[in-house]
Order: sequence, then C-alpha cells, then structure tokens
Amino acid sequence: MRIWIDLANSPHVPFFGALIPEFTAREHLVEISARDFAQTVELAGKAGMTAHVIGGHGGGSITGKAGNLVGRAAALRKWARDRGFDLAVSHNSYAQIAAASSLGIRTVTLMDYEHQPANHLAFRLASRVIVPRSFPTAELKRFGASIRKVKRYDGIKEDVYLADFIPDPEFPQSLRALGVAETDVLIVARPPAREALYHRFENELFAELIDYLSARDGVKIILLPRSDAQREEFAKGESPSLIMPRAALDGANLIAAADLVISAGGTMNREAAALGVPAASVYAGKWAAIDEELVREGRLQRVSSREEIRSLPLKKKVGLNPRGARGVRAEIIRLILD
Repeated sequence: MRIWIDLANSPHVPFFGALIPEFTAREHLVEISARDFAQTVELAGKAGMTAHVIGGHGGGSITGKAGNLVGRAAALRKWARDRGFDLAVSHNSYAQIAAASSLGIRTVTLMDYEHQPANHLAFRLASRVIVPRSFPTAELKRFGASIRKVKRYDGIKEDVYLADFIPDPEFPQSLRALGVAETDVLIVARPPAREALYHRFENELFAELIDYLSARDGVKIILLPRSDAQREEFAKGESPSLIMPRAALDGANLIAAADLVISAGGTMNREAAALGVPAASVYAGKWAAIDEELVREGRLQRVSSREEIRSLPLKKKVGLNPRGARGVRAEIIRLILD
C-alpha cells in the first residue's frame, strides 16, 4: 500500500516519525509532504524525514487561513494526483484531507482537541477519525463525524513517541552551549499560538509569567517562540535569563532536561506529562478533555492567575516519572491500517 503522510505543523514530526517505521516494517511505501511552518521542515530534516515542501502559513486572519487552505489543497492535489496513493494520513491536516478526498483517496485523520473549528471540515471529509478515549462524543457528532467512522484509543498521542524515550546523555552539552548550567532551574516555555484558528483571544498572563520568571535568581528560561514576531516581542525584555535558540532543539530531550515546562498551548505540556516532568498550562481558551484528564492525574497544573504564577515550583526536579504507555503506538497503527 502507498501511504501519504502530511506534516502540517511541528508536533506532527515526532508523532509520524514514530509511526513511519511501523508502516515500512509492514512493507508499505510512504511519501511525505510538509508545510513550511513553525520549524516543521527543519525538524523533519533533522529526523531524517525526506519531505516534499508544499505551501506555508496563511497568516492570522480567518480569510488568509481560508485562502491558504484552498491554495495548499490545490497544490497538494496536483502533487498527489499521479502518485498512486492508497491512503492519506495526517493529524488533522485540512488541506491534505480536502485534496485526498477530491482525488478519491481514503483518508485517516487523528485529532485530540475538540474545540478546533476546522474539525467541521476534517471530520466530515475523512474516511476515518481517530481520537483519544476522552474525546467527547457530543463534539464528534457536532463536527459531523458519524459513529461508524470514529475509532478511539487509550492514552495521549504523545505516548506514541515518548513511551520508550531514553534521554540523550550528550544533550546537556547543548544546554551548556546556550548558557544553561547544571545548577540552574531550567524552565522551558512556549507562548500562545496567537495566529491559530482555535486561539482567537489574547493571553496577557503568559507575558506576566515570563516577566516574573525572568526576575528569579538561579532560573534560566528557554523560550520557544512560534513566530519571528513573538521572538522580537520577547527580545525587548533583554533579560539575561531568557534564552531563545535560533536552531531547533530536540524537543523530547529538552523537555526531559527541564525542571518545569510551561506552555500556552497543548502538545508541549502533554509531552512533559508523558515524560513525568512538572508541567503547567496557561492556556486561556477552552480546555481539551484530554488535558482535564491529565490535571486529574496530577501530571498537569492549571495556571490562571497571578497568585498561581507565584506558587509555581521553581526548583530542580527529582527525576522523570514517565507514563510508559507503550501500547498506544501499536493500537494507533492498528486503527489506521485496519
């Protein structure tokens, strides 16, 4: 079988990086397309994934996103038309789903956030929709996913590539090169995805959080901006404790090395939860059911006020406490290929 995978965002790289060897071990042929957005192409290259780069980012406006989706879907359709694909797989790549559907290619989409408006398009067009067990049934119906096409798995998508993760003993050298000493309390932070369709609001608490952390002695913050505009915005603070690497770092090793992970998004917090690293979310939008579940498990802390910022544990962690959910990868492979 010829399988087409589309990488539309940077978190898709480690996820499909773990699945592709499973496909090829079953003698399926895999081709990859990628969107030039949020270090996706750079990370794919570092992971040894040869991707056909098609399309980029449509900007922050809804009209720009709509135009970009239509344009990228057309470009993907043209590229995929004569390649003989039997199956298209993505983590809610709307452009790929639209292109594959128009070509009559069976499509599988995975998704773990029930408040994404574009689920209306993806869930209706896809041949199969794969979601975590906690994904609300009412939201699946609201987005047009008929029960017959929905499959569920236990765990979180981050378990797919982190359940058997072993930290690289050489990675601390990369941190030292950035100015992070072994004695520093290392905080890894990710700003809000302000241009994402699901993030149509401001989040001032994150900026206050960075200001607070930057003033703490013995703390180093590795901030991972989502755009050049965010990089320029946070660079104005000129804090010696704030580090914004230019090159993409290995995400799993960075999180494993952190003493605290704070994100205004979802994936990085879940990666920390999967590895057993203290994690806090300052996401100001509607929370995913999967994140609420991690809070109940004690693997994620919600931060929604200045008082809660000041209560964050700024200390060296004792060690990793991974979920170790090793069966999730095999389960998702089965749901994709069945």
